[in-house]
Amino acid sequence: MKLFDAHFHIIDARFPLTTNNGYLPPEFTCSDYVQRMQGYTLAGGAVVSGSFQAFDQSYLLAALQQLGAGFVGVTQLPANVSDAELVKLDAAGIRAVRFNLKRGGSEDIRHLQDFACRVHELAGWHVELYVDSRELPELYPTLIKLPAVSIDHLGLSQAGLPTLLKLLEQGVWVKATGFGRVDFDVRKVLPTLFAANPAALMFGTDLPSTRAPRPYQDSDFELVTEVLGSENARKVLYENALQLYRPPWG
Repeated sequence: MKLFDAHFHIIDARFPLTTNNGYLPPEFTCSDYVQRMQGYTLAGGAVVSGSFQAFDQSYLLAALQQLGAGFVGVTQLPANVSDAELVKLDAAGIRAVRFNLKRGGSEDIRHLQDFACRVHELAGWHVELYVDSRELPELYPTLIKLPAVSIDHLGLSQAGLPTLLKLLEQGVWVKATGFGRVDFDVRKVLPTLFAANPAALMFGTDLPSTRAPRPYQDSDFELVTEVLGSENARKVLYENALQLYRPPWG
């Protein structure tokens, strides 16, 4: 089955890396990623900027050029970035801005609403949040007003699942990624999340799974089909992400 990998990282030491909470990740280059994914029918994916990459765009532009058609970028930007820069980044294949509430390295959350509306109006981008779902009740009134938003790693915490389900029902996208990061049984929760909004759940590998208690395994991919069935899995593994990311096909 085809996969659009909705969440993975490229870590290339040729470009700036910033220590985050005393942590600097090992390299995981485009070549490493392609090698790791040889056994998949990979149709594209989203390269996501991590906390350790801060506002650097050079690594991301180089990665998208090397990976080629079908791949897009999720970057981190200051709220005062110029319109001209946003247009330039969009032309290079970048499709979203990330707010990293979990680890930092991104713009402050107080700019979320204005920035989300601005990038969507200018370039059709969405915003992505790396956030513990226990924080979602406080953010809920803001999130449901945003034109387009997605939440990483199933929200991480079982305690926040009720709010995550409400957000799915309201049209917020959720990434079925980082299965080794969450504190609940993905096998039991995934069908409930899918039922809340079959068009808004997307799968990603989270490679190379930096700082995850349990890194990505191929069985994570297989689990999606096992618990959802082939037809529904096709939406989560491929079709849904295409609607959000609008990847260039060359």
